[in-house]
Amino acid sequence: MSSVAYTRYELLRTFRDRRLFLFAFGFPVILYFVIALPNRHTPDLSSTGISAPLYYMVSLASFGTMMSMMSAGFRIAGERQVGWTRQLRITPLSVRAYMRAKVLTAYAMAAVSLALLYVSGLILGVSLSAHDWLEMTILILIALLPFGALGVALGHMLTVDSVGPATGGIVSLLALLSGTWFPITHGFLYDVGRFLPSFWLVQAGRVSLHGQGWGAMAWIVVLGWTVILAAVGAYAYRRDTGRV
Repeated sequence: MSSVAYTRYELLRTFRDRRLFLFAFGFPVILYFVIALPNRHTPDLSSTGISAPLYYMVSLASFGTMMSMMSAGFRIAGERQVGWTRQLRITPLSVRAYMRAKVLTAYAMAAVSLALLYVSGLILGVSLSAHDWLEMTILILIALLPFGALGVALGHMLTVDSVGPATGGIVSLLALLSGTWFPITHGFLYDVGRFLPSFWLVQAGRVSLHGQGWGAMAWIVVLGWTVILAAVGAYAYRRDTGRV
């Protein structure tokens, strides 16, 4: 199986899953309207200087895209259960091509989730310049790299029954430590969170709101975790398929 054919198969199979649209795409949008709609006339949420619809749009963008990226683990665990992963042993598909296909599929899901949240924000009156939309989107996409690798690793390390609770728990914990639901500017959560890629994913969503780009630490944390988790994911795949 060629790399292009496998990637195409992954994309078609993923987007034909009706349950995907409910959980991966529908849940963040529904949650956004539940939280932001009652506060749509709040111009300054918790003294942040940001309106409630805008604040929660960028917060749910980080949460929704992080969940979309890590959802690769669900599909991988299912493939392992039915024996599909073992079938890949007899194909010339490389570890790199396999990882690339999984991450690209996860990115496609994240892009849809992000677009839906942007549209939802526009419905509630969010207004940003084209430059701010573009800067925010680019940094979010870069910040998602570690989570694609983490999803692949979890899918090969956990079973179908355990990957769901593990993914949900990890995403919820990272969202809490990274300021998804409320601003974190100091204290213990801030000291811990800024060493996590999820913290900078949240900041990527808010960077254009404050007019400041990522600093050196953001790039080091995001790229460092990407390298580490990609190595873990590749190792887990090799071990799972018996490849050396």
